[in-house]
Amino acid sequence: MIWDTHAHIDDPSYAEDFQEVLLRIQSAQISRITNVGYDLPSSERSVRLTEDYNFIYAAIGIHPHNAQDVKVDTWNRLLELAKQPKVLAWGEIGLDYYRDLSPRPIQKEVFIQQIKLANEIGLPIVIHNRDAHQDVLEIVRANPPKYGGVFHCYSGSWEMADILLKLGFYLSFAGPITYKNARHTVEVAKRIPLDRMLVETDSPYLTPEPRRGKRNEPTYVREIVRKLSEIKNLSFEDVAFATMQNAETIFRLKEPSF
Repeated sequence: MIWDTHAHIDDPSYAEDFQEVLLRIQSAQISRITNVGYDLPSSERSVRLTEDYNFIYAAIGIHPHNAQDVKVDTWNRLLELAKQPKVLAWGEIGLDYYRDLSPRPIQKEVFIQQIKLANEIGLPIVIHNRDAHQDVLEIVRANPPKYGGVFHCYSGSWEMADILLKLGFYLSFAGPITYKNARHTVEVAKRIPLDRMLVETDSPYLTPEPRRGKRNEPTYVREIVRKLSEIKNLSFEDVAFATMQNAETIFRLKEPSF
């Protein structure tokens, strides 16, 4: 059994074959999915999915791309959503200096605010970090998440990973670890303890090899587990079991999966 800890299956790209995608997920023994919000509408959709499907859980929050769209009412509604029983985390939140779709000062302000709200409501955080390593580190050091956190789709250096591990974070690996140019990410995966690793797809994005170029879906999280098993010289089953346990720990979930 495998947990895809970060997906966006509410994306319009699944509209025409959503039920077929779900059937493939179950056939592939993907026992849990965390559907992750990036703005208020996607957070609401994520919660609705949890109500319709017993194996889907949610994270709610505002992505840095959408930081400039936040209003006071946004926080009130997110706090309401955060109280729903299958909301396991606040995210994805963080900084994105690659696209800079929101001004950096606003990204920082919204990131810090969401860490505070997650601490208030009692949830771990899921962090998006792209080309903003130093500022992200400064913010999480100054505003530590009381309930832990995950660096989603980790692609940073070992030096940064070492700092994050010491701060108590989990690191999640996605499709890019299967790419030919993923030397640094592979080195990180070799060196970090198995009990601090998670797996994800970030569907419909970041499709792993050998399906790169096609739409991603949670079924392909098996490719991430397979790659990590090669890197760690462990069995597929050992990596699947360990990453499932790690997700249960950070998300504080012990109920049976389907």
